[in-house]
Amino acid sequence: MTLIDKLKLYLELTKFEHTIFAFPFALSSIFILEKGLPPLDKLFWIIVAVISGRTAGMAFNRFFDLPFDRLNPRSKNWASVKGLVKPFEILSIALISSLILIFSAYMLNKLAFYLSPIAVLFLILYPLGKRFTTYVHLILGVIYFLIPVAVSIALKGTVDISMIMLGIAMAFWVSGFDILYALQDIDFDKKMGLYSIPAKYGIKKSILVSRFFHIFTFIFLILTGITASMGKIYYIGIFILTVFLIYEHSLIKENDLSKINKAFFTVNGYVSIIFFVFVLADIYIGG
Repeated sequence: MTLIDKLKLYLELTKFEHTIFAFPFALSSIFILEKGLPPLDKLFWIIVAVISGRTAGMAFNRFFDLPFDRLNPRSKNWASVKGLVKPFEILSIALISSLILIFSAYMLNKLAFYLSPIAVLFLILYPLGKRFTTYVHLILGVIYFLIPVAVSIALKGTVDISMIMLGIAMAFWVSGFDILYALQDIDFDKKMGLYSIPAKYGIKKSILVSRFFHIFTFIFLILTGITASMGKIYYIGIFILTVFLIYEHSLIKENDLSKINKAFFTVNGYVSIIFFVFVLADIYIGG
């Protein structure tokens, strides 16, 4: 196996393309705070931190979930399950990425550096959460809440109220679609004694919880705009984004879960990109 082949396996293992969920929101945080581009060195290290954090989180997930992934029909073709990527390689990716995250924080400022291990702790806690709490999805929500908060610390050395609002919006957004994604494994989780909102409350109630979470996403995105003094274009973007969230929920029905992947991967990718585009438009065109 060539080095390129191995690198492709690593990228597949960590689902590198799914960075699109977090990355546009992180960039949006920067532009909302700065009302434009920050110093390029700051921008560079924030980007490195987001990518390395996302990679570490996925690698920890694959490492800790490996015993279950080997038994789950949905994951039978994953590189980790087939043995194409060894457990020590997965753990190495997770640890190296975590160190890069911490180093990136060091390059930003002391406060970011001192707080960075908290982010790593939650990246480890999330894949373990399904072993002890029904509300594991909220741990993932905390991770996404920390992204704009961390950006604020990196750029300002303090936590701006608008970034708290955006963090809460992101937390509800990602927790909501994580609940929908977990519907795929509801029977498997029950069989293995794993915890999740779908495993405890069933499909119908889980879909309802997800919908309420995404209503809160809308509310806190509006509050983000108010506290950050955003213009009309921003709010137009929020309403378009909300249409995509409604469409996402229309794809998933209690008696038909066949479109979960479309809702999770395609629609949510559009949600984060739309938000970023309209943030940029609001700042540079004005509303």
